[in-house]
Amino acid sequence: MRNFTPEQAGPGGAPVVSADPFSDEFLADPFPGHAGLREAGPVVWLERYGVWGMARHAEVQAALRDHETFCSSSGVGLSDFRKEKPWRPPSLLLEADPPEHSRARRAVARALSPGTVRNLRAGFAAEADRLVTELLAGGTVDGVTGIAEEYPLRVFPPAAGLTGDCREQLLAYGDMAFNAFGPRNHLLARSTARMEGVVPWIAAHCTRQALAPGGFGARIYDSADEGSITEDEAGLLVRSLLTAGVDTTVVTLGCALDCLARDPGQWQLLRDDPSLAGAAFEETLRYASPVQTFFRTTTRPVAAGGITLGAGEKVLLFLAAANRDPRRWEDPDRFDIRRRAVGHVGFGYGIHACIGAALSRVEGEELLAALARRVATLAPAGEPVRRLNNTLSGFASLPLVLTPAR
Repeated sequence: MRNFTPEQAGPGGAPVVSADPFSDEFLADPFPGHAGLREAGPVVWLERYGVWGMARHAEVQAALRDHETFCSSSGVGLSDFRKEKPWRPPSLLLEADPPEHSRARRAVARALSPGTVRNLRAGFAAEADRLVTELLAGGTVDGVTGIAEEYPLRVFPPAAGLTGDCREQLLAYGDMAFNAFGPRNHLLARSTARMEGVVPWIAAHCTRQALAPGGFGARIYDSADEGSITEDEAGLLVRSLLTAGVDTTVVTLGCALDCLARDPGQWQLLRDDPSLAGAAFEETLRYASPVQTFFRTTTRPVAAGGITLGAGEKVLLFLAAANRDPRRWEDPDRFDIRRRAVGHVGFGYGIHACIGAALSRVEGEELLAALARRVATLAPAGEPVRRLNNTLSGFASLPLVLTPAR
């Protein structure tokens, strides 16, 4: 791995890694670096930031499972909320621990119940078919703006209860929020520069009055009416869904399109059996890992991988590296939609696993299935452009050519 110096020993004898996992070079092509991190050891010391790192599946999954030792309430980014004020009120889902997290999660789980998600499927499928019809009329498309962004922004806002055009606000807010989990680098500065007027827009559209009846945003306020959460907490929970509910799905869909376009054999498998669309979306979560990293903070001294971590120390969990760990996966660097990808940590793990995962999976499944039924060939039409973000890994542009099936 670039800048890996195995002869150095850090705290507790841990291998020292001098590479910057938030540099442009690393983010543009993270997987070689992840391989180096895994081989360095189960726990490493990230010298540039003075934090621990874990990149193997066993250690990452164990840390995500043990929320009492590896807490989220000190922030799931590099910033430590015990030492500095967060840039916005902490998320009651991502950046809280029980019992506050438990109350919040119950309210959102109720709003996004299996029945709710099931009832949305038919409308999502119909919108996917409409979009594919439009795409086939053009032939060549940017897979990011024309598909990966376009589809979620057609189906998610109405499901949430948002009205009117909200494309720019949701995309800008999501990009900045995920950049904010990393260091205060030029990526955060660039995304912050796009934020004029966006934060007050988000705040205004998280209120009860702004949300259309029947959407899952309004259903979160039902829990406030019953007293299980407060009115202010309901607004924060809606904000969390608007933050993560679009961007992560957008990035995953873009990665799925890239993987399928670059591998005609995999596209043909999906064409032959569109019921593999869900498996293709799941394998994308493992193989491409759109959410690359999250932090935790230790609450007590803990031994991991033969290293003792002290209390109150930040730990960077490399979710993407865990998802390609050969100790867990056979031939992990191969994209295979026939793979049983159960056990990946692309949506997190444990009590903080993504609560909107079922909704995102329905979006991915319906769009990929619609494409598979009606698109004979999906192929690159030019060089893709990576989108650099401190937490997310995807594309800014993905030229594709779509050939209609007879």
